[in-house]
Amino acid sequence: MIFESHAHYDDEAFDGDREELLSSMQENGISYIINVGASIQTTKNTIALTEKYPFLYGAAGVHPSETAELDEEKFSWLKEQCTLPKIVAVGEIGLDYYWEEPEHDIQKKWFERQLELAREIKLPVIIHSREAAKDTFDMMKALHVEEMGGVIHCFSYTKEMAREYLNMGYFFGIGGVVTFQNAKKLREAVEYIPIEQILLETDSPYLAPVPNRGKRNSSLNIPYIAEAIAQIKGISCEEVTAVTERNAKKLFFGEA
Repeated sequence: MIFESHAHYDDEAFDGDREELLSSMQENGISYIINVGASIQTTKNTIALTEKYPFLYGAAGVHPSETAELDEEKFSWLKEQCTLPKIVAVGEIGLDYYWEEPEHDIQKKWFERQLELAREIKLPVIIHSREAAKDTFDMMKALHVEEMGGVIHCFSYTKEMAREYLNMGYFFGIGGVVTFQNAKKLREAVEYIPIEQILLETDSPYLAPVPNRGKRNSSLNIPYIAEAIAQIKGISCEEVTAVTERNAKKLFFGEA
C-alpha cells in the first residue's frame, strides 16, 4: 500500500469530484493520506476532511506565504486544533522567499512560533522551504528541531543540504519533481538519501509527475514517483512503497 504524506484535497481544484476521488483511494492502493493545512481556513477544511474519511489524517499550520494573517488569537486557535486526535503534524510551515511578501521577518517570527508549538505539543513538523535554504536550516538548527522530528516537504536542495537534515534525523518528501527532465540535482539527492528517510508525496493538486505534468495532480499518480525513485536506487517499486509507508507510519503515527 502507498502512504501519501502531503496533499491538499481541500483545494478548489477538487470541488467537482472530491468525494468520488477520495472514495476511490483505498481500492487504488492508497492506505493513508495526510492533508496539509496552509492557512487558518485550509486547516479548518483539513479538519473537516479528517472527520469524514477514516484513512485521511491532517496537519495544522500556516504556510510562510500566509503568515501575515496570523495574530495571537488565531495562533491560540491553531494550538487548540493541534490537540485533535487526527491532527498528526504541524505544517506546512517554514520560509518562502520566492515571493516578496510577506516580509522575511514576519515569516521568521511565525516559523519560530510554530516550531515551538510543535515542540510543546510533541508533534512532528512539515517544513516548506523555497529559495530560503540557509535561513531555514539556520533557524532549525538554532531551535534544535531534531528534538521534534519531521519532514522536509518537496525537498529541492542539494545532497550536501540533505546531509545536514539527515544528521537531524529528518525525512524527505519526494514528489513529482523527481520525474522532471531538469531535476538532476534532486535525483542526485535522492540517490544519496537512504530509502529509510524518504516519504512519498504529491502536493496535490500541484506538481503532477511525468507523464501527467501540467495536469491536476492526485495521489493516484504516486506510482510514477515510486518508479522514478526505484530506478534511481536500483530497487523494486514494491520496496519503495513498502519502506516509505513504514517510514510515514513511524513519523506520523509513532509506529516502530
